[in-house]
Amino acid sequence: MDYKVRFVNYPRHWQAYRDEFMAVIEDRLSRGELILRQDALDFEENMARRVGTKYAKGVNSGFDALHLSLRALNIGPGDEVITVDHTFLASIAAIAWTGAKPVLIDVADDFNMDMNLLETAITPKTKAVMPVHLNGRICDMETLGQVIKKFEDKGQKIYVVEDAAQALGSKFNNQGAGSFGETGCFSHYPFKALGAFGEAGTLTTNDLEIDEKILLLRYHGAMRDPARTQRMFGFNAVIDNLQAAVLNVKLKHYDEWVSRRRAIAERYQFGLSDIQNLKLPHFDDDRYFDIYQNYVIRSSNRDALKRHLEGQGVETQIKWPIPNYSYDWYPFEVQPLPKTEQVCREILSLPMYPELTDEEVDIVARAVKNFHTTSP
Repeated sequence: MDYKVRFVNYPRHWQAYRDEFMAVIEDRLSRGELILRQDALDFEENMARRVGTKYAKGVNSGFDALHLSLRALNIGPGDEVITVDHTFLASIAAIAWTGAKPVLIDVADDFNMDMNLLETAITPKTKAVMPVHLNGRICDMETLGQVIKKFEDKGQKIYVVEDAAQALGSKFNNQGAGSFGETGCFSHYPFKALGAFGEAGTLTTNDLEIDEKILLLRYHGAMRDPARTQRMFGFNAVIDNLQAAVLNVKLKHYDEWVSRRRAIAERYQFGLSDIQNLKLPHFDDDRYFDIYQNYVIRSSNRDALKRHLEGQGVETQIKWPIPNYSYDWYPFEVQPLPKTEQVCREILSLPMYPELTDEEVDIVARAVKNFHTTSP
């Protein structure tokens, strides 16, 4: 279909920065700078500085950042890790692949973990909590910290592994996502706010021991000495130097991209706020700074709205239409999560990327309004 407004428009992004991208790509390829070279080291320093942590390690994906975090914390069979179902399956899979049990709890109105449910979900087997900062909005880390402290005061250590895949630059009480827990885990999948030209991820931490473990785990357990001394079994999960070089270019523009996303969100809000029975992703709480990785609305007539928008040339996306635990192959027992199930029936993501023009935002808003004007 020839859309008036695409959900994502990567060719437009490429054309806007093509000369910068090509210059760095041609230079690195001409010199064979491919694996664990200076660009990767520079990117790690840049990410640590941006997130506000002492250390950062580039890895192959957001999944690898989560998986290796749990491995570095010695989480495995017999342990439980609390997270949410309303997330990409990779969050849960990272727990499952360690042999630990994912314990899923429901979400609040902002699509993030309902911290009012956290304390009752903790058992003596709980080893970690994985808050998922969804859609560019950080979780309520103040309440999470208070709950965990209750248990630590009783002698139970509970780690925090932040799934910040969609939240680079988001803040809570002026502190950045990825700097609260033992580790912060970021994805640089191409359509993330800071996306590579393929798979890439970052793991941040303030703990030197964890940082050193990740150094080994991400590259076959090898030291970075001339002899490549093997210290343990590891994985092949290191960031490509070429992707790191591209991401370093993109980081120079990141603040302006976040500003543009927030401006687009405000324009959507202005155009859609008077529609009854339509919930917008704006929440009154000055503690939060949202980057709007996604602009997710909620409608009780979601499927019909999506069809209408498609008919008007507006491309949209549903993430995710059913809970992960609804799959017949899902191996873990889960109590029903009513809010998660309702959210899955109602959510619809509208186009959101820095290259989106004001005119295109207005086209989307008018199409949404038209549906609510004409629908019974």
